Amino acid sequence: MLPEHDKEPQGDLSLRLVSEIRELVATARQQVVQAVNSTMVQTYWLIGRLIVEDEQQGDSRAAYGKQQLQRLSGELTREFGKGFDVINLRNMWRFSEAFSKRETVSLKLSGSHYNHLSRIENASARLWYQQEAIQQGWSVRALECQISTLYYEWLLSSQDRKPLSWLTPQERNVMCCTCSGR
Repeated sequence: MLPEHDKEPQGDLSLRLVSEIRELVATARQQVVQAVNSTMVQTYWLIGRLIVEDEQQGDSRAAYGKQQLQRLSGELTREFGKGFDVINLRNMWRFSEAFSKRETVSLKLSGSHYNHLSRIENASARLWYQQEAIQQGWSVRALECQISTLYYEWLLSSQDRKPLSWLTPQERNVMCCTCSGR
């Protein structure tokens, strides 16, 4: 049995009409996904910022107690359901700390991208990976691969310091043997 979109329209229905409507619906669905992603990234950053501000209470640096995150997780999970376990709250905190200025957060990347980026201690490397992920359209897996193979550090240590510009973005996405096998 053919999928619905592979079937010919019945009767005098125009193929062009069906095709244009399919395109509109597909575009609308993609826009909804992008809007949800943007809202979630902003919300996660704001939650992280609130945790940081509550944690520090005027101190330049403070350690947030596990008990506090446990209680916060319990309260948020009771009210909103899954997604607010201690690990996720810690990731939101780390995200907000790594990208302390809201303007540095691009809504072109997902929360999963930022989860990986936030783990990079070197701010210059983190910024480079963020910019490359945006410009090259890296998937989360491609970003993870580039980070795990220390691509930024490799570029810095190479003689000519030029990116692998002879590769297409798709080829750079899979240049890591550990990623291409997954």
